Amino acid sequence: MAKEKKKGFFKRLRHKYRLIIFNDNTYEEVISIKLTKLNLLSLVGGSAIILIALVTVLIAFTPIREFIPGYPDGTMRRELIMNAIKLDSLENELRIREQFVENIRDIISGREPRTFEYTPDTAMRVDDIHFTRSEYDSILRTQIEGSEQFSLEVTNDMILAGNPPAAHFLPPTTGLIINRFNPQISHYGVDLVTEINQPVLAVMDGTVTFANWTVETGYVIQVQHDNNYLSLYKHNAELLKRVGEQVSAGEAIAIVGNSGELTTGPHLHFELWQNGSPLNPEHYILF
Repeated sequence: MAKEKKKGFFKRLRHKYRLIIFNDNTYEEVISIKLTKLNLLSLVGGSAIILIALVTVLIAFTPIREFIPGYPDGTMRRELIMNAIKLDSLENELRIREQFVENIRDIISGREPRTFEYTPDTAMRVDDIHFTRSEYDSILRTQIEGSEQFSLEVTNDMILAGNPPAAHFLPPTTGLIINRFNPQISHYGVDLVTEINQPVLAVMDGTVTFANWTVETGYVIQVQHDNNYLSLYKHNAELLKRVGEQVSAGEAIAIVGNSGELTTGPHLHFELWQNGSPLNPEHYILF
């Protein structure tokens, strides 16, 4: 009995019908189509699937989706992305500060500073940067030694008791000073504009005490020197040294770049400190 009902159901689905469209005025046959219930269901189902697919594509890949209630508009999405970036930067900044405090603690305690991993800027390959340090360093040293030998006077600002004179500091890079030392506006260094990918050089022998990323000044490297001198190099594109490494005067420690929020173009921000006080680098270095 059940089999007969099943056969009857499928038979009704396959039963043929004819759809005829007449001209209302002349009763002339315009269209005549043979149909079955199965064909009609297939046509309606296929049309529904195609319609749903078209509507989905239209909403997903066109601005029409922004008119759907509850869907975030472009401004809200940009704010969400910016907030996520700022949150990530703040987390990274907090981690860097903790590492810096730990390194200072180790240095004060006489222990060797720990080396922390940092993620370099993948947009630049250090292997593709070519420069010759020895030739540049030898010419620079010759110029400095000659100016020191034949200089008849050195101002009091350039020599402090028990500290090396200005000629013993090497320029951190070649370039033009565009912003000078101005502590009144919290600008505790000088800005040197130069070509991007230029090497950043250590101004004196010392030990790297900080080398990492900061939100405002990008890739920063800090070197501790004798007589409590401290030099900072900011807005670098790449760092070539790690915390705890010994560096020599004129040795490449970074690459000039344009990193960080507080930058307007490729340049090096250089600071020189002693005993916790900022110094005017132009009084100590022959740029």
